[in-house]
Formats: sequence, structure tokens, C-alpha cells
Amino acid sequence: MVGELPDRARVVVIGGGVIGASVAYHLGHAGWTDVVVLERDRLTSGTTWHAAGLMTCFGSTSETNTAIRLYSRDLYARLEAETGQSTGFRPVGLIEAAADPDRLEEYRRVAAFQRHLGLEVHEISPAEIRDLFPWARTDDLLAGFHVPGDGRVNPVDLTMSLAKGARALGIGIIEGVAVTDVLTADDAVTGVRAAGQTIECEYVVNCTGMWARQLGERNGLVIPNQAAEHYYLITDTIEGIDPNGPVFEDPSSYGYYREEGGGMMVGLFEPTAAAWRVEGIPADFSFGTLPPDWDRMAPFLEKAMARVPVTQDVGIRTFFCGPESFTPDLAPAVGEVPELRGYFVAAGMNSVGVLSAGGLGRVLAHWITTGRPDVDVTGFNVDRFRSDQLEPAYRSARTTEVLGTVYAAHTPGTQLQSARGRLLSPVHERLVSQGGFLREVSGWEGADWFAGEGRTPEAEPTWGRAPWFERWEQEHRAVREAVGLMDMSFMAKFRVQGPGAGDLLDRLSAAAVNGDPGVITYTQWLNDDGRIEADLTVTKLGAEDFLVVASDTAHGHVRARLHRFADPTVTITDVTLDYAQLNVQGPRSREVLAELTEVDLSTAAFGFRSARWVELAGTRVLLARITYLGELGYELYVSTGDALRVYATIQSAGTPHGLRPVGLKALASLRMEKAYRDYGHDIDNTDCPLEAGLGFVLALDKPDFIGRDAILARRAANAAAGGMARRIVQVRVTDPEPLLFHAEIVLRDGQPVGYLRAGSYGWTLGSAVGLAMVEGGGAPVTPDWLANGRWEVDVAGRRYRAEVSLRPMYDPTSARVRA
Repeated sequence: MVGELPDRARVVVIGGGVIGASVAYHLGHAGWTDVVVLERDRLTSGTTWHAAGLMTCFGSTSETNTAIRLYSRDLYARLEAETGQSTGFRPVGLIEAAADPDRLEEYRRVAAFQRHLGLEVHEISPAEIRDLFPWARTDDLLAGFHVPGDGRVNPVDLTMSLAKGARALGIGIIEGVAVTDVLTADDAVTGVRAAGQTIECEYVVNCTGMWARQLGERNGLVIPNQAAEHYYLITDTIEGIDPNGPVFEDPSSYGYYREEGGGMMVGLFEPTAAAWRVEGIPADFSFGTLPPDWDRMAPFLEKAMARVPVTQDVGIRTFFCGPESFTPDLAPAVGEVPELRGYFVAAGMNSVGVLSAGGLGRVLAHWITTGRPDVDVTGFNVDRFRSDQLEPAYRSARTTEVLGTVYAAHTPGTQLQSARGRLLSPVHERLVSQGGFLREVSGWEGADWFAGEGRTPEAEPTWGRAPWFERWEQEHRAVREAVGLMDMSFMAKFRVQGPGAGDLLDRLSAAAVNGDPGVITYTQWLNDDGRIEADLTVTKLGAEDFLVVASDTAHGHVRARLHRFADPTVTITDVTLDYAQLNVQGPRSREVLAELTEVDLSTAAFGFRSARWVELAGTRVLLARITYLGELGYELYVSTGDALRVYATIQSAGTPHGLRPVGLKALASLRMEKAYRDYGHDIDNTDCPLEAGLGFVLALDKPDFIGRDAILARRAANAAAGGMARRIVQVRVTDPEPLLFHAEIVLRDGQPVGYLRAGSYGWTLGSAVGLAMVEGGGAPVTPDWLANGRWEVDVAGRRYRAEVSLRPMYDPTSARVRA
């Protein structure tokens, strides 16, 4: 052990790799210096020491990820001036090669998006690629994307510079001491055990890299990262190679390339990988390498080297294999765990830890010191994981596939195939028999669209129109014109009961949810800053009995928030697996259900937002009149054992009314036409309900819901400014041909003002439609500002005329919903 352990610290950072060093550095700059970093061996000894050192920003359509990388790049360029320790950063540039039409389409969309966020990127020709990186074979490439400000960094020097900066701020860094336990009491962190000594603390940050899962499991936490083999080679000296030449990447050849020591580094992300030590990483593995599997890697290596033929003509100085840590969805595990207050995680970096470390350290330090993140974290919050993802068979299978997706094309429709079938709907067999095209939905198997009874659905990823679009359109129109039956059993469902249940939910909810029984209420849950933590429904079943329903992606976050605010008088039960959710939606939905129940379903007797237990199809069912599709409709909560029979009975009764099974593609297009929001897609934790167009939900006459004061202050500020600085608007391109997916840039009078957070095709509206957050650039975003602009959407570099609206373009008064 190097250094003396303190008796207490406000924050203990566990792990001295580049992530842990960055977290400590940024905590110090945030004014928190009562911090100690504990490293079991030496700084960088886990995986940081052998990282390839790429500092590249190109490739993401996430605003958060792009901002994290841009911040990191800027930090690495200026850190030496602060600390006196070089980071080795050299902005030699990046060239990303597009070798096929799908990648070219993807990269053009990425380039437009990231330019909007401040990244300088240029599309260049194969000849220009050859001029910048003469070693590559370019005859079969379509284009390249050049980012002159990207480059390379020395991972060890970077870590040492961050550590030196942290020490200068008064933060302790102690090497050679392993944390054996994180101590807790009353569901909160109280300290750690290290070297036989207890260190009291309020916060722990698990930055242990590929050991994060094992450390977390000691406290019953779910951090399902898994180590995998990662390869690169370094050739012998290549005459004439430029040490300041650009980084070159060709994902279609599985390779990245840069100068190293007078030779060429060739790094690999092969399509089929190998998990390492699924049973657990040895505690004493330091500065370690793994024996390379030449037989497995030979075909991938040959393809990568063929892209840069000079690498085949010289000897190989080093063939390196070392472990890197991957998560099941290729997004990092970051944030406060749902089970313990004060226990934070930053791990599972998926081979982008070095280029993300600066930005992630800043994000986590802000989160810890203020109690909330200042960026959208819905895509990488550690609370998204499920306990079954810890299973060795799952981690092994998923890691083998997910590493390969680092360099796979991200064509719409691409999905993972490993470790599937984890969670099945109670009506799964009917989804399959009707030709449902299955996709993974937070571990569940959901039907995207239906090929028809007895047919096998077939689909290939594409940026364009596919043959199955016809089935999608038919399902969409069935809901608009007749009736559709949709299975959404994957939705998160919680029974909240007890004397304090109503008060708990009324405090959490921005809407009034504790009124009369028999009412379902759409609401947001906010934080103290008045920004959205969850978007869900609360149904009051009885005086002390409620049902909370949230999206599948918010399952862990909603569960954690319920438990953290509940007092001992409240019982919270996760009933997700106990009930199927079947949705009957469309103008003829009432006629279908009326044939199956004695209950009067007329609007006078069972109006919009009514919810009660009824006898339907011979079964006790919770029936709620609510919609997420923009039509008269109902949600049915049916016990798992009865769901298949109820589903079949509804189908039989609905056939004469034109009922069709409806999949998730139609869900997306129907809700997008109605401009219904989806948390984690078009609204997130950085938005407030006012700018998100959800002010109608707020019950500001309630005195004590979380976030109320911040909302009132923001509303007053908006009024003084003449309107809001940014707002979510619905966007529709007027040309029926282009398709919208996500991250397309929205322009007003030729100037970028925002981007599409989500998009789909509006079969009823006649063209693609989406939701975008737009900013006025100093002017308030008002109806007049919207009406007076000329609107366009950039789709892969081509601009299309568009119209925008604050109100839904389909049924703006919701007359159909309330019919």
C-alpha cells in the first residue's frame, strides 16, 4: 500500500483507471476535495494501460455522447497546461471510411447531426482519403468522413495527468489497497472496508472496470458488464510512415489503424467475439495479457490487413490480446444504483473509456455533488439493467455478439439475436402464430408487425421502404378506421398500497392522482429542479390501492423512485409478470368490448379516464379507457393465466368489426401522428413539462408535489421573457418519400434550430412525422415564431420542406379520443 488510509472521506472512488481518475479530478474541480481514490494495484493496471488511445468523436447520434466526447477532447488538449503532465493528445485527425451504401447513408446522417452539435466533419472522396492516408486501399470505398480535430492520446499519461490534477486539488490517491466491501445501513452507503480497515463515507463510486459486476454483487447490485478479448497488432517499422498521420477506421473491414512507434497499429472489432472469464475476473490480474486465439482471429485479421496492404508486407512486432469490458446493450453503466443511496457506478465502457473519460467524469461529479445529472442519462443509467442479465450464460452469449456491433452498420431494423426469449408475454404463442416479427423490448419479445396467420415474417434492415411496410400501414389504418388489438405486457406495473399510498403518489406526481377511485391519470414525476424523472399513468383503484404503469425502459427507475420516497405504511409490489396488458384501440373498440361485458361502456357511463374492475370475457379484468394511439380505446389488465383466452375471445368478437393484431411499428406511427411523448426518446431528464408541451398535466394548485416550486419559478421567468426559449414541436415533411428516424436536423429559414428526437411515418397524415426540440436562438418559441419561419428537415444531407406545430396535427382537439 502506497499512502495512509484515512478514517473517513466524503467520497471514496474505487478504481484508479482513467475513469476513476477523471471522476476524482472533476469532484475536486466541483469543490469536493474530501475524496480518496483507492486502487487495488497501480493506476491504469486494469485495462487503461493497454487501450489503443483513440480520441475520436465521430459516429454518435446521441447529444449526450457527442457532448461527452467533445468535452473529453477539449480537456485532453488543455490538461497539460494545468497539471504540467502531458496527456499525449495529438489532433492528427480521423477518417471514417464508408464502404457500402448503408454506412454512407448512416454517416451522412451522423455528420449532419454532429455538425449541429459543433463537431467539424467533412465528407471526402476516396481520392482524398488516399491523399490523407496513402496506405489504405480505396478502390472499393464510396466516401470518407474527415474529422480534423480528432486524434490520439496516451492513456497512461492521460490518467497520470488527471491524477496529478486531482492531487493538486487536495484529493488523496492511494495505490496497492483493495476494497473488499462497501458498507451500508438503511439502504445507504456508510463506508468501505479496505486493507482490514473501515473508511466511513457518504458516497462510493465504483470505477473498477471489468471488476464492477463482482464488486456490485457483494451488495446485491446489478451491473452486468463482462470482459471480452480485444485484439490489436503493431507492425515492424514502415518506411515513410507519418507519426502525425490521421487515425483511419474502416468498420466494414473490422479495423482501425494508426501509426505506432514507426509501425502501424491495426486494431480489431471482429463480428464474433469471445467473452473472457465469465465466472469472474481474478483479483490479482494486473497489467495482464491474454493468449491470442490465432485460429479464431485469422479471417478477421486478414480482412483488416487487406484494407491497408502495407501491413501484410512487414513483420508483426506485437500481437496483443487483452480484456475490455462490455455491457449487454453497448452503453455504459453510469449513475446511482437503484438499491442504495450514495452508491454510484461508472463502468462498462465498451472500448470507448479513454475517449469518454473526461466527459463522463464531469457528468458523474455533477450528479454526485448536485443530486442530479445535467445531461440526458436515460440511455446509460445503471438502473436500466435486469437481474437476469447477471446470469453467466446470458453474459457469455450477449458479449460474444455485442462486441461485434461496435463496428456493425446501424441500419434501421438491426437487432441483437443472442440471449433472446428471456421474457415472454402471456399471449406469446398467439403473437408467433399470427406471424409476428419479434424484436427485443427490454428483454421481452414484442411483435413489431404481423405477416398474417401461419406466415413466417421476413425483414432485412434498411434505410428505405421494405415489403413489410404494407403490413405496417394496414395495422395503422385498422386502428384509425376500425379496431386493433395490441399486446403491451412488457409495460412496467406496480401495485402501491397502504395508508400512505395516496400521499406518496400525489407527492411524486405533477398531476392530481389521489382523487376519486376509478380514475386513471397521466402524469410526470419530477425532480426538485422541475425536470422529468418519469412519464407514466397512476390508476386509483381504491382508497389505499393504486396501479402505476410505466414504459419498459423506465422499469428500474420508477421502482427505485417509489421505494426511495415510500414510508413504512406503503407496500410496493412489482406486478409486471402477474398481468398482461392488452390494448383494444380504434373507433370500433367500444363495440367489440360491449359484446364481451355487461358493463355499460357508453361515454356517459364509462368516460375517458374511467378505470374499474369488470367482468369481461368471463374474467375479472381491470378496464381503463385511455389511449396512447390517439383514438377511442381501452387498456385491459388481465391476470397472466387468463390472458391467452381473453386475447382469443377479443379476436373472435372483433373480426366482424375489422379487428387486426397490431404491432409496435404501428404503435410508433400512431402515437407520433398524435404527438404523444415517449420518455427516453423524445423527452428525457433534462426537460421540464412546460417546454415539453405537457403543462396541461400539471396540478399547480397542489401545494407539495416534487418540483412544483421550480415549475412556478420557470413559468414566471417564461412569462417575463415573452415565452419559452425552447419547445418540443411536431414536425412533418411535406414530401411523402423521405423517412425520418432520429437525429435529423430541423432548420428555420435555413438555420439549424434543433433536431428530431424521434420519427416515424404518418400513414394518416401522408408523410414522415416526428418530434423535435427547437430553440429560438434568443427569441421565444411562440406560435408566431413558428408560423413566420420557413421550415426544413435535413435528411442525410438533403433538405426537405416541412411544417411544424405545437398542437398535434392529427385530431388536435382529441375529439376522437373522447368520443
